[in-house]
Amino acid sequence: MSSMVTHVITGGAGFVAVNLARALLDRGDRVLLIDNLSRGRREFVERLGGTNRVAFGEVDVTDGDALAHVLDVVESGPVEVWHLCANSDIPAGVNDPNVDLKDTFLVTHELLAQMRMRGWKRLHFASTSAVYGDHGLDLLSENTICEPISNYGAMKLASEAAIRAATESFLDRASIFRFPNVVGVPATHGVILDFLHKLRRTPEVLDVLGNGTQRKVYLHVSDLVGAMLWIYDHGPEGWSVHNIGPKDDGVSVREIAELTRDHASPHARLAFGTEGRGWVGDVPRFRYDVSKLATLGWNASMSSNGAVKRAIEEIAVQEGMDMPSQ
Repeated sequence: MSSMVTHVITGGAGFVAVNLARALLDRGDRVLLIDNLSRGRREFVERLGGTNRVAFGEVDVTDGDALAHVLDVVESGPVEVWHLCANSDIPAGVNDPNVDLKDTFLVTHELLAQMRMRGWKRLHFASTSAVYGDHGLDLLSENTICEPISNYGAMKLASEAAIRAATESFLDRASIFRFPNVVGVPATHGVILDFLHKLRRTPEVLDVLGNGTQRKVYLHVSDLVGAMLWIYDHGPEGWSVHNIGPKDDGVSVREIAELTRDHASPHARLAFGTEGRGWVGDVPRFRYDVSKLATLGWNASMSSNGAVKRAIEEIAVQEGMDMPSQ
């Protein structure tokens, strides 16, 4: 019987997952990456190398039979499940609630059913600051009342509740990670990538959704993976919830637009909207209390501003826009 840990990662061809997978491979473990490739990309998985410790299955996690077939390849030995797949297009979920019902909640429901059937008892879940809703400038702790204003946040919170119930019945451990905005590469979506694409199309002007006053916490993916693994190594058994983020009040959309403009097209004019939020369901500002995670012994290496600056440089290289326009 193998003692090597197998890490099953849903959303496994996505941005956060491939960074997590690389860190787990560096530990000498085995990974099974599962993704429907709606946003994730097969080449991200291929970049992990040709090791026999990496397996990939293209599957819709809500398809129980197809998911079971993929999970059957897991060899005997310890299994840790990292549930990272979800709809990441919040406006799409606002326009059609079925998107988040299926791709954010039902994926959790089906995964829990498979874990129960297989006797897998350890789950680590990528939740979100969106579960809190809009509390203005109030500091958001893990004990803050959750009042999500997007279907994405609502279905993430429903997933948390389903996992909490499963902890009472069969899970030995359920670690809930509440992410802020995460940046870095390989980028598949997000404000920085959006800004760079706009500047490629119109180098003379950058259109910005909202009036630029939206202010949020940003975390570099390297710090996020570091925090997840720190909680994995040092966190408690049973149910736990941790906000993950830097100890600051975030960075504004105006600042992100200016930093991206300065890097990719220094002479571009910024054109802002009039609304205080970017879209329906957008939380225009929030402040994170990360003292619980600090008590566990982990702190971010970069501020929100530092994370954004590093990500702009990385994503510009990814998109072939690493030299400023003249």
